[in-house]
Amino acid sequence: MDRGKKGDRMSERDAGTVGFIGLGRMGSAIAGNLRAAGHPLVVWNRTAGKAAALVAAGAEEARTPADACRPGGVVFTMLADDAALDEVVSSDGFLERLAPRGIHVSMSTVAPATNRRLAERHTKAGSVLVAAPVFGRPEAAAAKKLWICVSGAAPSKDRILPLLGEIGQGTYEFGEEPGAASVAKLCGNFLIAAAMEAMAEAFTLGAKSGLAPADLAKLFGETLFSSPVYQNYGKAIAEGKFQPAGFALKLGLKDLRLVLGAAGEVNTPMPLADLVHGRLLSGVARGRAEYDWGALALGAAEDAGILEKRGGLEGNG
Repeated sequence: MDRGKKGDRMSERDAGTVGFIGLGRMGSAIAGNLRAAGHPLVVWNRTAGKAAALVAAGAEEARTPADACRPGGVVFTMLADDAALDEVVSSDGFLERLAPRGIHVSMSTVAPATNRRLAERHTKAGSVLVAAPVFGRPEAAAAKKLWICVSGAAPSKDRILPLLGEIGQGTYEFGEEPGAASVAKLCGNFLIAAAMEAMAEAFTLGAKSGLAPADLAKLFGETLFSSPVYQNYGKAIAEGKFQPAGFALKLGLKDLRLVLGAAGEVNTPMPLADLVHGRLLSGVARGRAEYDWGALALGAAEDAGILEKRGGLEGNG
């Protein structure tokens, strides 16, 4: 159920100081919106220097992850993977500093089992984990256009809704089980990757038959598949524009591994996910780890013997 753009259960000021950990392109944009909304903000990032712009905007830079927490407060994490999230939660004082009744908003794309396990640790320490992974690239994060999946204890979700309203355009509930939102996020990322593989194969067929991929991208993006995924990724695939990366191919590979892991836990065959995982793995092996994950499309062109001219998918007859 769509909970809408903003909650009305708690004013901005009642939120108190908000912590934010993980200042990559996504995290920096989200944290910037929280600060712009007037929330006192304390931030931490493992790599020094990433906090400079936020500090200039009035945020405080923490020395450790625990320093970004306030007793009974809210701290967001937006980290690259499960290991990074584990490291932060396990760092000295993090759980102890957030309790009692503090909320950890876990926005990272991680395995459902990871959020479940960390939620148990929070419960034992007297705090709460709410899973809140997002759909949207860094530019969407900057424009507050993220779609947010949420699962966790109902009172804690209600409490953070106003904050989520400051960073996204819609919030979708997935119950109280802390791994549920992670499953929803992985399902979505699989659908995106599968759509890119489908476009790659279709555009390659078109290119080898003498059609311009850009014309096909325009046709389908404006008619049968009029959606942001087909429009934005379709254009990038047709034009071969995979740098700079909005979402790195190596991270896409990580996410498809998580998809297959989650599927294995519940005995769910996903043959298309296996195929897309192989495509992403091949891309990393070919040196494209830092390309945008739309570069998985180059694999279809290579399989068809197409020479990549000017970066696009141009047929060779």
